[in-house]
Amino acid sequence: MGWNWPWAKRPAGALARAGQKGAGRKGAGLGFVALHGQGEALWTRGDYGALAREGFMRNPVVHRAVRMIAEAAAAVPWLLYEGTAELSGHPLLELLARPNRRSAGTSFMETLYGHLLMSGNAYVELLEAGEARELHLLRPDRVAVVADAAGWPVALEHREGAAKRRVALETGGQGIGGEGGALHLRLFHPLDDHYGFPPLQAALMALDIHNAAGRWNKALLDNSARPSGALVYAPKDGGNLTEDQYERLKTELEDGYSGVRAAGRPLLLEGGLDWKAMGLTPKDMDFIEAKNAACRDIALAFGIPPMILGIPGDNTYSNYQEANRAFYRMTVLPLVARTANEIAAWLGPRFGAQLRLEPDADRVDGLSAEREALWARINAADFLSEDEKREAVGYGPRP
Repeated sequence: MGWNWPWAKRPAGALARAGQKGAGRKGAGLGFVALHGQGEALWTRGDYGALAREGFMRNPVVHRAVRMIAEAAAAVPWLLYEGTAELSGHPLLELLARPNRRSAGTSFMETLYGHLLMSGNAYVELLEAGEARELHLLRPDRVAVVADAAGWPVALEHREGAAKRRVALETGGQGIGGEGGALHLRLFHPLDDHYGFPPLQAALMALDIHNAAGRWNKALLDNSARPSGALVYAPKDGGNLTEDQYERLKTELEDGYSGVRAAGRPLLLEGGLDWKAMGLTPKDMDFIEAKNAACRDIALAFGIPPMILGIPGDNTYSNYQEANRAFYRMTVLPLVARTANEIAAWLGPRFGAQLRLEPDADRVDGLSAEREALWARINAADFLSEDEKREAVGYGPRP
């Protein structure tokens, strides 16, 4: 694209002669050209590090949503079954209660669920040395899935600085310190065969809007909660500021009237200068509606009723108790159940039995009202025997 500038390829002195010819005409001048470019919005990247920094570490809604789900899911107890028989004491339950020497079962599972929510992936490594077993979590941003020639995942490549190592995904693969293996948990991803899709990435636009609104409010408070204005120069005899006058005015404004300490200081104006303030209402200055809409989108992506997070304007549930019950039924328990199935299928053969892990919903406080209503209905059913009633509420026959 060629640019045809009005002053291009003029002979020497042409500008001076043009200025002399137009000196007697009103409004005559040499003219000017103004250029501007339309900027594009800057969005947070969708990788684990960016989501963790901009989401979990800088956004209160994401931080609370991730912790709420991870803590609630980690607090749900598990039941171990072999066939239809419930096992109360078993080495698998002991391993899950104390995965390694550094963490207990609750903190271990909380970190696992946090990895799933922030990256869509969670990696668990099993270390074995004789009868001793330990479970360790691998940070998602340090792990890559290794596929074979046919495209099937066969191992995990873990990177720690310059060091790399591989851990087999199949049970009985070679790990550190003896036989071991790894388990890869992932959320559904429609366009990737090996990696999961994090919920926060679906609400990435809402995350950036919420963070940008917070930064704007902070900058406004640093300016004594006063928006910018326009400094107009309109002398009676016409004309413009000279270059020296413009630089002097710019320097005085930057040195004397900017920053937190200079907020609210009266502006001393010389002849021809006038300050035009741009007023905003408190509602406009706080972006209340935009922030609340972004909060609802983030809560929706994580599957949390906005009422639980304290977001106003959502009347889907009549009370907090119903919202909390929906949170457990639709978000927490499905996440715990799928994790329990994956771990049981992975570790069950290690203990020589077909074991099955299930979440114990009867011990979840958030579902106590629902459980009491179920027990009352079953107890009132006189046409059922005692064993049938026990089976209806999830218990086996009385021994």
